[in-house]
Amino acid sequence: MDFKKLFLALALILVLISTASIVSADDSYSISRADIDLNVLANGMLHVKEAFVYNFDGTFNGVYRDIPLKDGESIDNVKVSASGAYPVLEKTSEDGKEHLKIYLYADKAHTQKISDCSVTVYIEYDMKNVVTVFNDVGALQYKLWGEEWDVGVDNVFAHITLPNGTGNEFYLNPEDLTSSSSLSGRQIDAQSTYISSGKFWELLVLMPVGDFSDSPNAKHVNGDGREMILKNLEDSINSNKFWNGATSILELLSLVFLPVSLIGTYFKYGREPKVDYDGIYEREPPTDDPPAVVNAMVDNDVFGEPNMKGFEATILDLINRKVFLIKKDNEDLLLTLNNDDKLDEPEKIVYNILSHFANNGVLNLSKFNDRMESESNAEWFLDKYNEWKESVENVYFTEDVKKRYFDDTGSVIASLASFIGIILGVIFVVIFLFTDFSRGFELFVIGIVVALFSFFILNRRDDIFGRWTNEGRVIYLKWKNFKKFLKDNSLINEHPPESIVVWKKYLIYGTSLGVAKSVEKAMNLHVPNVSDYDDGVFLYHYYGYHTFYHAHSSAGSTTSSSDSGSFGSFGGGSGGGGGGAF
Repeated sequence: MDFKKLFLALALILVLISTASIVSADDSYSISRADIDLNVLANGMLHVKEAFVYNFDGTFNGVYRDIPLKDGESIDNVKVSASGAYPVLEKTSEDGKEHLKIYLYADKAHTQKISDCSVTVYIEYDMKNVVTVFNDVGALQYKLWGEEWDVGVDNVFAHITLPNGTGNEFYLNPEDLTSSSSLSGRQIDAQSTYISSGKFWELLVLMPVGDFSDSPNAKHVNGDGREMILKNLEDSINSNKFWNGATSILELLSLVFLPVSLIGTYFKYGREPKVDYDGIYEREPPTDDPPAVVNAMVDNDVFGEPNMKGFEATILDLINRKVFLIKKDNEDLLLTLNNDDKLDEPEKIVYNILSHFANNGVLNLSKFNDRMESESNAEWFLDKYNEWKESVENVYFTEDVKKRYFDDTGSVIASLASFIGIILGVIFVVIFLFTDFSRGFELFVIGIVVALFSFFILNRRDDIFGRWTNEGRVIYLKWKNFKKFLKDNSLINEHPPESIVVWKKYLIYGTSLGVAKSVEKAMNLHVPNVSDYDDGVFLYHYYGYHTFYHAHSSAGSTTSSSDSGSFGSFGGGSGGGGGGAF
């Protein structure tokens, strides 16, 4: 797989996402129109009539409507009808919501599901304790369209009838979703623009308190409310304007600057240089570097950082050099520590790890994983393994060596951009969770996408945005071609090694490159009964291989009241909720 092309494609996809609004849509059905009629009665009752025009593409069982209820609110006299289908209502109350499940049938006998048609669903009900009566004002805050709908709506037409025709004020928020509105006597008429899923459109009405002199179906608050409501409204409007400006800048950074900067970084720093090497494969190891070095250069995501394959290959290499001696004793595989002369620092760490778990200089590899069940042993091993990784980087990949083989400028820039992307994603989620910003859900979706994309970029291979130097590129390609040779049995079959010594070298480097199984398969074809050879490298590979993989995995798993005070604030209204089709 060409990882550079993959990451470039992902960045381009994010650029495309930035050119359009992030909306939730369903190709199978849509809602083209919603009519919401509210009748505010003098007794405090709110009579609601809703009509939703569904356009179905495919076969459906029906629709549903969720109506949230605040503390003290109730809903009664629910009626459902439909034009274009025969409805059957199933009503339940749970989790502070009235759940209306409306089955729609194409025939009067209720035997055929609806399919490829338009249906208008009518819902009618009464709500108590939704209108709030203060000492100085009567108020209704109601979501004409809630943020919990599965799909958006092309337009909402609202018609609100008030108890009397004088002294009324109304506000619609967010303002950018209002297409038109008017107040004439006791009648408010309003029309929305397109409202996407995850957004709400809310009405706030202030009415003379004298209109509710006898209102048993309203919520009564012993205190003045007008000044508090208008202040909350003003604060919400100002907050919304602030967040609109701030988030526009942040969205520009996350959806445009981030992917464009990554693409620019790739083209400037990530494209590999053309080198004078066109080999197809290599039959011999291109260099005599230790297997941990080869592993850290070729088989890991971060240049200069080895993984467990390099650790296992180092053990094989030390066995081949007689630093460790291997023999079988019945069912046990025993490793004897022979000497630690002339070892580099990373090799000494490996030697000391095995020495720590040995008894009288002998380590029973067959029972090693049992000892890793101890949390203290597992933590000690993990600490030493990480120490070995750091030592490989410090000893073999000094700054001069890194500059000689690899230019990480683009990788550093990409990491910085990824950190910024993650921070922006977190900011968007925080805005959604802790503010009443009207586009909060949209920002939440953007934040999740940006954070996941940034995290993905942060964990990419170094050579996606970084690049090899000319010398480093040639060495890298040669080792990749040697890996290809080891992995392709047909190539080894054409040019099999002539001695066991070469096979052992193949096995050691094959382990560091992650293709030891392919080498083993080729050996079995050319070296009969190789598993019976009294040789430490083969014995360890056949009977002790993956011992430390399992130990590493084991170590990792072992260590691991009244709400009237908010009146006027955006999104605090009754009603709303959502719905969809099923």
